[in-house]
Amino acid sequence: MEIIPLGDSALIVRVRERFEDSPEGTLDEVLRTFQQLRSAAIPSVIELAPAYTTVAVFFDPVAVAKARERPGDVFGLLREQILHVVAAGGDRGKRRKIKGAIRSVEIPVCYDPEFAPDLDDVARRAGLSTKEVVDLHSTAEYRVACIGFVPGFPFLAGLPKKLATPRRDTPRKEIPPGSVGIGGAQTGIYPLRSPGGWNLIGRTPLNLFNPKKNPPALLGAGDRVRFCPITREEFAAFAEATAAEDSLKRHVRGK
Repeated sequence: MEIIPLGDSALIVRVRERFEDSPEGTLDEVLRTFQQLRSAAIPSVIELAPAYTTVAVFFDPVAVAKARERPGDVFGLLREQILHVVAAGGDRGKRRKIKGAIRSVEIPVCYDPEFAPDLDDVARRAGLSTKEVVDLHSTAEYRVACIGFVPGFPFLAGLPKKLATPRRDTPRKEIPPGSVGIGGAQTGIYPLRSPGGWNLIGRTPLNLFNPKKNPPALLGAGDRVRFCPITREEFAAFAEATAAEDSLKRHVRGK
């Protein structure tokens, strides 16, 4: 395990060197380390963020310095605490199942041309028909490797190799929320209106990020995800039902 500074108020705990060698095992080990650190509740730690092979630890350097007699070595002090926490788990932590059962989430996606401006390009590069692309994309099982880029954006590992497509040479300035895209060997979903360079092949009517909910993100690291194809009509009906539900909630709160 490697622990290196990330600026003056964060550090990186590198659990493994490469994700591709063992995606499932690497993700499980990262999540175990994340949960060990979260359960330890080190007082100076503000936030933890798991990624493909690492856990980022954001901390208050003043709080770290006050906690010990050697205020000058903030990084060294926190590093000792982290190593102690991880070592305390040891083999017992490896055998233990990841806390908070990993969820299986089904995401409805409409692959209609209206929502899939890059579907033809992905199909052409893969040497497949658009239907074959949709079939491959929607029958694979994915895992959320991490959340990032914008709030709630899930980076999903498990994309069939045939569908791997380089990011667009020219990113779009604005991508609608719910857009499902392929970027390299990953697939993901844009939860918010934002710029982006991934190849768009569909859209979901689900809201992946709601700051009023706890947690605000629909998906979390480790979750298993499948995409369920829906028609344009089903997409419209789902969106309409969601809008009506939101309107009702606002009305009830206003009373």
